[in-house]
Amino acid sequence: MTKDAPTPKRKDREALNKVNAITAPVTKESKIRDKAALKAQRAAARDAYMRGEESALPLRDKGPARKLVRDFIDSRRNIGEYFLPVVASVLVLSVIHNKYVSLLAILFMYGAMAYSLGSGFYFSRKIRKAVNEKFPGESTKGLGMYGWLRSTQMRKMRAPAPSFDIKKKA
Repeated sequence: MTKDAPTPKRKDREALNKVNAITAPVTKESKIRDKAALKAQRAAARDAYMRGEESALPLRDKGPARKLVRDFIDSRRNIGEYFLPVVASVLVLSVIHNKYVSLLAILFMYGAMAYSLGSGFYFSRKIRKAVNEKFPGESTKGLGMYGWLRSTQMRKMRAPAPSFDIKKKA
């Protein structure tokens, strides 16, 4: 058996195998263009989510009852939204080796935790009552916890963003 031509290089053979009749060849420019389009699409979806558009919301935030809960929580200030900064300050204060400062920090943390739990129960009851008045027959399962968890988030970090502006209320 004689050899007609030199053995082709591996990259040349692989390049022949990568030809696809269905799609256009992938070029560097097309990758950049696709990446930019995907980035723009994701940004538009995030903006719609943050505005609270129903079509862009995940299942946990969808529905008129959840919208009512979000508006109910966002319409008022709540000490519970400062719970995370309070816990962070307690951690800093607990490093100080003074028994009075440590005791004060621990009491402050337990007070904030007790307030957060108490306000959670209070808000859960008010939320269920408001949902039953506005949407009779709608299930209120999980709405109290949803509202309570939202009330413990700092206002600027809530998602979807608050649609109710407290400053305009007054």
